[in-house]
Amino acid sequence: MTTALHVSRPAWLSPRVARTEMLAGLVVALALIPEAISFSIIAGVDPRVGLFASFTMAVTIAFTGGRPAMISAATGAVALVVAPLVASHGLQYLIAAVLLGGVFQVLLGLLGVARVMRFVPRSVMVGFVNALAILIFTAQLPQLTGVPWGVYPLAAAGLAIIFGLPRLTAAVPAPLVAIIVLTIVTVTAGIAVPTVGDQGDLPGSLPTLGLPDVPVGLDTLRVIAPYALAIALVGLMESLMTAKLVDELTDTTSSKTRESVGQGIANLVTGFFGGMGGCAMIGQTMINVRSGARTRLSTFLAGVFLLILVVVLSPVVAVIPMAALVAVMVFVSIATFDWHSLRTVRRMPRSETAVMLATVAGVLATSNLAIGVAVGVLVACVLFARRVAHLVTVTPTDEADGSRRYLVRGALFFASTNDMVGEFDYAGDPDRVVVDLSGAHVWDASSVAVLDAIEHKYATRGKTVEITGLTDVSGHYHRRLAGRLGGGA
Repeated sequence: MTTALHVSRPAWLSPRVARTEMLAGLVVALALIPEAISFSIIAGVDPRVGLFASFTMAVTIAFTGGRPAMISAATGAVALVVAPLVASHGLQYLIAAVLLGGVFQVLLGLLGVARVMRFVPRSVMVGFVNALAILIFTAQLPQLTGVPWGVYPLAAAGLAIIFGLPRLTAAVPAPLVAIIVLTIVTVTAGIAVPTVGDQGDLPGSLPTLGLPDVPVGLDTLRVIAPYALAIALVGLMESLMTAKLVDELTDTTSSKTRESVGQGIANLVTGFFGGMGGCAMIGQTMINVRSGARTRLSTFLAGVFLLILVVVLSPVVAVIPMAALVAVMVFVSIATFDWHSLRTVRRMPRSETAVMLATVAGVLATSNLAIGVAVGVLVACVLFARRVAHLVTVTPTDEADGSRRYLVRGALFFASTNDMVGEFDYAGDPDRVVVDLSGAHVWDASSVAVLDAIEHKYATRGKTVEITGLTDVSGHYHRRLAGRLGGGA
């Protein structure tokens, strides 16, 4: 008797699904061109560096990523991180930083950083998004100062098209229409304004494999390591946030660990091909998912279509006015900003607002998204500890046998136990005191040290203390550490 082996066919082999995936990939590729070029300008590199990065990131993550239909490419977050490195040391150091950042991401993924992301509070996430939007907007200001007057009406017209066209039709991406219209106007009317071609050479051939031309040594490592770590952390944060959003929109699950490792592999491939690195793109992923894409095919085709478009049409891309890309990036910044966070600021707890503002301030002060997030998480931890510290209560009751029982409730840790010593009447209590911890939990050595101090204060007065109600974990801490921490000194 034989048993038939059933092998499920990939969903994209269905003609209907394949057609949807192809169209979604094409739309994403068209929308990627202006953003990849704009992010290249922000990073201070030639447009082809961002375009090649978008191609290699999309194609690689289609195979290595953990979230089907999610788009990864050159992003504003990574561009903002690496811009100071490019300004001070040049492109080759950027490529080295991207490669090292990819290694960090692979290691962090294998160490389970995806599980740690759940400890990043929502208020930090909101601050991260809002700070990113502000940085993208301010990065456009150099393109609007000291330029011919024609730039301003062109940028205004671009914004009008981007915001107005979706009211009429959603068949084509509004940013793409704005770029096409403004390019035709400037070329036919002969308007002299800065163009993409003025920013650097566009690709005329396929990307080539190579290694960065930098000295191998500790001096180079000291230069690129901080930027590489920032690339890794910012890229993983934005990618995991985007993956979670797609999970919710599609009512499916994804492997966050695989996504973390996949992002690292994609950045390694991108670095070897001379790209600027990247991560998941919230905007382009939304375009892909809203277009009906659900498989890896759309991600792969987005990269392939992008390469074909920019290699074949590079002479056309070179005449695109920078004003059009400024309009696109201003739109991206407006769309990225979480305006709902401003509307609900009065209803949110002050601590949540403080965490969001601390994150934004940290990013704007350092121009580093990773540092801003670290500041936000630190502030959130301090405020949470401060809030929880006030939840510990000590209630005294007199027992029938003449002793006094103190019932302690709450989580006992370094922040909550500081004031607990003063809750006991050492001089007025009877000779026998019971400290009942059945409603409490001992979390750290600081709590054991406080209990030691309480026992010592009673002992100096010739009184005995019995500690009861310890849970298994609390009892383990107490047995290991009691009397060994100097609490009675």
